[in-house]
Amino acid sequence: MNEQKENQDINEEPREAEDPARADYNKGKELRAAGDEAQAASFFHNALVGFEQNGDDQGVANASDQLGDICAARQNHEKAIAHYQRAYTICDKENDMFSLIALQKKMGAAQRALKQYDKAVNIYLNVIDIYAGYNNPAGTVNVMEELAKLYLEMGERQKSADTYRTIASIHKNFKHNIQAQEFMDKAVQVEQDAV
Repeated sequence: MNEQKENQDINEEPREAEDPARADYNKGKELRAAGDEAQAASFFHNALVGFEQNGDDQGVANASDQLGDICAARQNHEKAIAHYQRAYTICDKENDMFSLIALQKKMGAAQRALKQYDKAVNIYLNVIDIYAGYNNPAGTVNVMEELAKLYLEMGERQKSADTYRTIASIHKNFKHNIQAQEFMDKAVQVEQDAV
C-alpha cells in the first residue's frame, strides 16, 4: 500500500510542475480577485508573452481577455478593444461561440463608453441575432435592455421605446405579464420624456 502511494506521488509530481506562463496567469487571476489590478496586469502580460512563445492560443485568448477587462476598468477602452479583438480572433478560429458572445458584449460596452454608438449598436444587434438563433430569450432580453439604454444615450427615443416594446412582447409570449407591463411602461415613459 505504501509502495502504491509512493508511485502515485512520483507520477503526480510532473503534473504539479506548472508551466511558467500558466503560473503567471493564475497569479494574475489571484491578484485581480484581491483587487490588485496593477500587479495582476503585469502577471497577465508575462503570461501572454509566455503563451505566445509556447504557441498556446487558448492561453493567449484568456490572457488577452483578462488584460482587456483591466484596461476597461481603467477606462482605457481603445486598448481594451484591442485585447478583446485579439481574443475574439482566436475564439472565432476555434468556433467558441459562448466566448465570442461574451467578448462581443465587452467590445460593445467599450465602444459605447467611447461614444462610438454605431459600432456598439451593430455589436448588440449581432449578439441579439446569435441569441435568437440559439433560442435564448433571456439572453436576447438582456442585450435588448442594453440596446434600449444605448438608444437613449444616442437621443433615439423612438428606437428605445420600440426596443422596450419588443422586450415587453417577448415577456408577454412567455406569460410574464408583470415584466411585460413594466417594459410597456418604460416605453411609454421614454416617449413622454421626449415631449
